[in-house]
Amino acid sequence: MTRQQYGFLIGFLIAALWAIAGFGAAAGAVVAGLAGWLVVRVLEGDVQVAGLFDRTAAQRRRG
Repeated sequence: MTRQQYGFLIGFLIAALWAIAGFGAAAGAVVAGLAGWLVVRVLEGDVQVAGLFDRTAAQRRRG
């Protein structure tokens, strides 16, 4: 399965969940999915938590 097909499937499932269970359930599923994705990226070493905190702190200093 290609990334585009996988993305379409995820989008379709979210839309189906929204139609069946409502906006809150769909939004909760998206937030949970994003949190899970971030955890996996951190565990695989693709994202470093310290780097995320440094980036947000630098933006606060600029703004």
